[in-house]
Amino acid sequence: MPTVLLINGPNLNLLGSREPEIYGSTTLKEIEEQVASTLKKHEINCKTFQSNSEGELIDWLHEQREADFLLLNPGAFTHTSVGLRDAVLGVGIPFVEIHLSNVHKREEFRHQSYFSDIAIGALAGLGVKGYLLAAEFAVDFIKQKENSQSSS
Repeated sequence: MPTVLLINGPNLNLLGSREPEIYGSTTLKEIEEQVASTLKKHEINCKTFQSNSEGELIDWLHEQREADFLLLNPGAFTHTSVGLRDAVLGVGIPFVEIHLSNVHKREEFRHQSYFSDIAIGALAGLGVKGYLLAAEFAVDFIKQKENSQSSS
């Protein structure tokens, strides 16, 4: 069964209570459940991980390098983590970058991403819907890859 990883970076464990006017009132657990449910309908496994530690995110990603797709919300590491960027490149898992808020409408320092240029795509400012759209994209990506491999 194909596997999609859902990785969330620092402070996303506080979703639902942290600045709901920016990030909404949905908790991270609820987002993880919605994404897993979307993927399960297509017989795709979902593994989730959140950490406030850059090293833990990198180590977990290394352990999961056989996954088929990655949904990544690096949180504040978007703007600071060359290490996490290098880990994403190192494992070679295709991915979509996700942000609940529109980072381009916020502080100037949030406009720079260390991930957008290596991602297949990026979704920002769509709230929880961005995660669900990214999950649907992952389904399509995996099915297209499976179809091209079966016709070879």
